[in-house]
Amino acid sequence: MSHFGERLIAGVDEVGRGPLAGDVVAAAVILAPVFPEGLRDSKRLTERRREQLAEEIKTTALCWSLGRASVEEIDDINILQASLLAMRRAVDGLETQPDHVLVDGNRLPSWPYSAEAIVGGDGSEPAISAASIIAKVTRDNELIELDKQYPGYGLAGHKGYPTKAHIEAIAQKGVLPIHRKSFGPIARLLEDDNRV
Repeated sequence: MSHFGERLIAGVDEVGRGPLAGDVVAAAVILAPVFPEGLRDSKRLTERRREQLAEEIKTTALCWSLGRASVEEIDDINILQASLLAMRRAVDGLETQPDHVLVDGNRLPSWPYSAEAIVGGDGSEPAISAASIIAKVTRDNELIELDKQYPGYGLAGHKGYPTKAHIEAIAQKGVLPIHRKSFGPIARLLEDDNRV
């Protein structure tokens, strides 16, 4: 729940650790005492339901915020550290400072907040579920926009994940500025190009 008595509880989750392209995006949400029904892990919802819930969360939550780490930061400090950085930025961006933070997963960012990591929290804690939904809808929509900017890579479909079609498109059309050059499939393609 968002309120333990009078305590303000923020839920935090990130989306985009596995893809080869795009930023990693995190969201932090402090839900109101009455919050939308049907909150659960964003991956277990249809795209349409995620979009609906994201709007409901944004309009009913006490506050919410997004944080991100760029492709350059991911390549510089690694995806785990970039994910933790994005989560820290999301919580730092909240209009109201939480009394306690619930984070999905088993690692906590380095920050001054009272916090706990909960494995599977996006399926058990409504505030984390809400963060998961906002983060996923935001990132998915960004990849749909990047697909218009970089046609032919299928970004709107696979959302940057390392599908066979995505890897084949990169091999044929080249590595984009939005690709994570430290990730294995991209690093190998760049290495092969340098050998030619």
